[in-house]
This record gives sequence, C-alpha cells and structure tokens, in this order.
Amino acid sequence: MTKTELLNIVKFDQNGLVPVIAQDYHSKHIRMLAYMNKEALEKTLDTGNVYYFSRERQKLWLKGEESGHFQYLKGLSVDCDGDTLLIQIEQVGGISCHTGNATCFYRNVDVVKGQADKNNEKAKNKNASANANTDDSSFLTKLETTIKDRKINPKEGSYTNYLFREGLDKILKKVGEEATETIIAAKTKKEDTVYEVADLVYHLTVLLAELNISWDEIKSELEKRE
Repeated sequence: MTKTELLNIVKFDQNGLVPVIAQDYHSKHIRMLAYMNKEALEKTLDTGNVYYFSRERQKLWLKGEESGHFQYLKGLSVDCDGDTLLIQIEQVGGISCHTGNATCFYRNVDVVKGQADKNNEKAKNKNASANANTDDSSFLTKLETTIKDRKINPKEGSYTNYLFREGLDKILKKVGEEATETIIAAKTKKEDTVYEVADLVYHLTVLLAELNISWDEIKSELEKRE
C-alpha cells in the first residue's frame, strides 16, 4: 500500500485524529496508545521517526524529543475500518511511558481464574510435548545472525545500529540497565521478568557482536563446566 492509498483509507475523527497502537518490533509487547493527525502520520512515514499529536498540548510531538527515548518506525498496519493504526516500533532506551516504565500498560489486573486457565494449561502442555525435540539454540542463532548482519549492513533508523554507533561504553551501559531492570522485575512479577530478560538477552547479543564473540563460544564454555 502506498502512502497516498493509506492516507485515503485512514478515517480521522472529528478532531482530525486517529488512535495509534505502538507495538514493540522485537518483543511484540504493546508499548503505548497515542494519536496522530494527518501531519504526524505523514512525517512518520517520510522520516521513519514516530510523530504523534499531543491532545493536551495541541501540537505535533516527536516521540523522544525531550526524553531521548525516540521511536523508529518498523512497520504500519491499518485496521479493517480504517479508524485505528498499529505501528511496529524500535524503542530507544527501552522506555515508552512518561512514568519511566517500559510500557504505558504496566498496571496489571488480576483476572478471575476459570476454565480458560485450564485450557491454557492444556495448550501449554501440548506445545511443550510437540516442541520437545526442538533445538532452542536456533533462536539465539537467528538473533545473533540478525544483529551481526545489521552491524555489517547498517540500516537507517535501526536501534541496533544506534548502539553500534555509540560504541562499547553505551552498549555496556545498556547491559547494566537491563540487568538491573531484570533484578527489579524478578522481585515483583513473573510477566515483567520475562520481558526484561528478553531485553537483557538482546543487549548481551549486541555486546558479544561488538566484541566478536559468538554464542557458540559461550555454549562451549558452559559445556566445560558440566
């Protein structure tokens, strides 16, 4: 779909706005809900930097212009009615919410447990059995390959390339931050721990790529300790 076709499909409301759901490109977690007007949408498509329209300040808003937590556009979809957008973004700094949280949806509600939980448990057991012979190392291999390719073939707007450009000190700082966030999450909630560990593994993979160390070397070292 072309930019012109998209603009013709999108249905802006009476205030000239359309809601936008921002989804993390890597983790697939929903990071935030905001709004765009036509100008914000056009600038986002033209530059690759995500722009929103602030209803409170009544002005165009480049995400990260004050905090440094920029968002880079990785993908965009429009829903069946044309009145909601879903964008995949690469989040600089790992923080999307003005509160300092990774996502605006950080307050979780305990739902009533029932048959759905039993069904989910059955599905998990079935998947675990089906994947019993799967080589889990393939995921790290794919991640490592992608990051190494990004290092060799830089892509404009890539958060991975941003880290490589900033250098070792920046990467080490991010690894430290993600390790700290993992510790904090482990003291609070399982779901947050999974999210933070994923961020930590990603940044560790970037660090290894920067130092020209492979996960195979890590694996070999661990095997020596068995």
